[in-house]
Amino acid sequence: MRRITIAMAYAALGATPLLAQTTADPSITAAKPADDAAALALKLANPVAALISVPLQFNFDGDIGPLVGDERQGERITLNVQPVIPVRLNSEWNMISRTILPIVWQNNIVPGAGSQFGLGDTVQSLFFSPAVPKGAIWGVGPVFLVPTGTDPLLSGGKWGGGPTGVVLKQMGTVTIGGLANHIWSFAGNSARNDISTTFVNPFISNALKSGFTYSAVADITYDWKSDRWTVPVSITASQVTKIGGQLVSIGGGLRYYLVSNENAPHGFAGRFAITLLFPK
Repeated sequence: MRRITIAMAYAALGATPLLAQTTADPSITAAKPADDAAALALKLANPVAALISVPLQFNFDGDIGPLVGDERQGERITLNVQPVIPVRLNSEWNMISRTILPIVWQNNIVPGAGSQFGLGDTVQSLFFSPAVPKGAIWGVGPVFLVPTGTDPLLSGGKWGGGPTGVVLKQMGTVTIGGLANHIWSFAGNSARNDISTTFVNPFISNALKSGFTYSAVADITYDWKSDRWTVPVSITASQVTKIGGQLVSIGGGLRYYLVSNENAPHGFAGRFAITLLFPK
């Protein structure tokens, strides 16, 4: 049960840099509308950017759980609420807070378990990043796992923590990089399994002048306690636009689980995201 929850949290992390983040740039406000979209689309690829944003990410997964006969009966819909809040520490350093709070509906992920609806466990990351990067853009800091799940099948029941980091390079319209973290459990329900899980998230994207971006990302999770891998690969697309007066990025795509296990989804899955952007 714990492994299911951690996989959900890491699925939330995957592809977020490609759809959700942006960085402040005073020149954006002076540019033409088409240039606004192009500049923001390029900056959306930066997960340690200095702009408040609120991504709302919907994930649709099926074929979860062990085989029952010749099929897996589990299915899940997850809404990840992922506010990104930058804090300027001084002229040289920023701190970027990234929170992932899952709201989950799932059914038959364990044979006979029925359906559950509620909160999953929260993943909180803090990245300390140079305010004016030279060369590659990077950030490092701590990551925390908070057992906010409202049902035993939605929560690992453990507090956890560890290191996290991201590095990326932007070359013209192309962004390539990766994010990684490791979480160990250190407190919580003693009856639940301990946690030691590594997450690696390589990504690449290309932002066009129209504000349209297409991306590829892998969400690689390794559970050291059970010696299990989960490797979904996603192809997504997004567009910077406005709804009313609100600047947003809207995107979605498909992913496929190249490597999975009986607690994780199998085959194809879907994702849709809308990100509210709040330039200063």
